[in-house]
Amino acid sequence: MNANADPQELSKFGELAHTWWDPLGEFRTLHEINPLRLDWVDAKAGLRGRRIVDVGCGGGILSESMALRGAEVLGIDLSTKPLRVAQLHAMEAGLANVVYREVSAEALAAEAPASFDVVTCMEMLEHVPDPASVVQACATLARPGGWVFFSTINRNARAFLMAIVGAEHALRLVPKGTHEYARFIRPSELSRFARDAGLAVDEVRGMAFNPLTHRAWLTHDPSVNYLVACRRPA
Repeated sequence: MNANADPQELSKFGELAHTWWDPLGEFRTLHEINPLRLDWVDAKAGLRGRRIVDVGCGGGILSESMALRGAEVLGIDLSTKPLRVAQLHAMEAGLANVVYREVSAEALAAEAPASFDVVTCMEMLEHVPDPASVVQACATLARPGGWVFFSTINRNARAFLMAIVGAEHALRLVPKGTHEYARFIRPSELSRFARDAGLAVDEVRGMAFNPLTHRAWLTHDPSVNYLVACRRPA
């Protein structure tokens, strides 16, 4: 297996794979924030007709929604069970423009550099040992002029309280143990990873979520969850 993967993380998400497409299950929050992420990426890059790779696609929630917007999507992950769930769901939906592969971002980047109009890597960087390596791979996968999108969680006291104490323990929005505080990434760190990979940072936006109304919205405060849009120079 590729060195830049944590077997415990892969196993954790593998055990939850059967619940991936249950909108009221373990991944309910992911379903509820997905339209916001989707619309943001679409507004920036224009999904219709684009060739896209979704890095760390899991059960395919974002991959499939981008395919429904008219993109040609390749979803990649190293966790076998979620990929099987993604493949089955796409087949049941009759989607021919989304396919899935069990391959690392780094291996695909070596195989197919500069092949994609858009690269998405959402809620994944905080689960790998070397996030900078994934960012570099994402940059390599993008064609000149292409877009690269990331989302992750900031590392500070508020993020610890909101994303771990609140979301995992108090409100049980996500399963306990989903996140490890030490792996959270500050926007300044992610921006540096992106610049070191040759990307230009276009925008950093915060993402807020109200667990009572189950509504998500973009903000200018990246103190907890945040998104980063980058471009590979043409």
